[in-house]
Amino acid sequence: MTKMIVTGGAGFIGSNFVRHALRHTTADVVVLDSLTYAGSLESLAGVADDPRYSFVQADIADREAVRQVFAEHRPTVLVNFAAESHVDRSIDGPGDFVRTNIVGAFELLEAARHHVAALSGDERNGFRFLHVSTDEVYGSLGETGLFSEETPYAPNSPYAASKASADHLARAYFHTYDLPVIVTNCSNNYGAFQFPEKLIPLMILNAVDGKPLPIYGTGTNVRDWIYVDDHCAGILLALERGRPGEKYNLGGGNERTNLQVVDRICEILDEEMPAADNPALAGHTSYAELKKFVQDRPGHDWRYAIDSSKVRTELGWNPRYDFEQGLRETVRWYLAERDWCKAVTDGYDRQRLGLDTDREKR
Repeated sequence: MTKMIVTGGAGFIGSNFVRHALRHTTADVVVLDSLTYAGSLESLAGVADDPRYSFVQADIADREAVRQVFAEHRPTVLVNFAAESHVDRSIDGPGDFVRTNIVGAFELLEAARHHVAALSGDERNGFRFLHVSTDEVYGSLGETGLFSEETPYAPNSPYAASKASADHLARAYFHTYDLPVIVTNCSNNYGAFQFPEKLIPLMILNAVDGKPLPIYGTGTNVRDWIYVDDHCAGILLALERGRPGEKYNLGGGNERTNLQVVDRICEILDEEMPAADNPALAGHTSYAELKKFVQDRPGHDWRYAIDSSKVRTELGWNPRYDFEQGLRETVRWYLAERDWCKAVTDGYDRQRLGLDTDREKR
């Protein structure tokens, strides 16, 4: 790997991966990001002075812009993190998800196909296109079982369907055009630089501000959680050791109900910033008193859980963080980085999305 394009590199997982790649490889890293609400140069603070880092602001669905980046930088690796990723937003506005997650992935694959066709020898053999996807493409599990790489796709939200479509395109480009594509499907990520619309950062910031902690339905929906640093390490291993045409599931093996996650966040906050010392919690003795059960998400998948045995066996990947360790690190990061939180959430009021009010009218 000598030149790496990282799409969506100013987002949550992407910005963490950029740091990981600069630490653990000698590759030049070109971040391509359109800087939507969930992508910010604030998330790349600290890497801007690295001579191996550069940034291009562009939309992956813009054919001309994407091909210009390929022509100028001639990558040996492309890692596609760029995506609209919030299920609630996909319920309110699925069009953005179709454009970025499907059309954008198509434009990247097309640009890579033409790029590779012009290469020869070792350059052609060494090129890799890694498409980062989600376990949500598999649908919902019952009380038992795990998602494996052989699990049939059954997406239940517009977000999941758009990612499933991109996965299928990536597979097709390998089988039809021999493009060296690898797909990874991850469980729920958490850690630093996550935009505060997702469960963990939203609960942390709402709790610190003394605002309600909205829990969908009964809070019994189950997710498998992976610390973002572990996910990034798995992606780099897939690039270095993975086989083109294969897909690898990356999960932390940390199943928790949403209610368990919120309860543990409250307990950690009670230790790190006691309610008695927080003026925003006047009248409350514990952060847990802020919990509020709200209307469930339409089509809310009940349980996700990943079987990571393939990536562990074939690539030697193992997560370093258990959920308790990773969650405490995450809480401490958000408490320490209030300036980042304020900068990236300017204009975002943390209000509930994805209620599908049109269906209620029908």
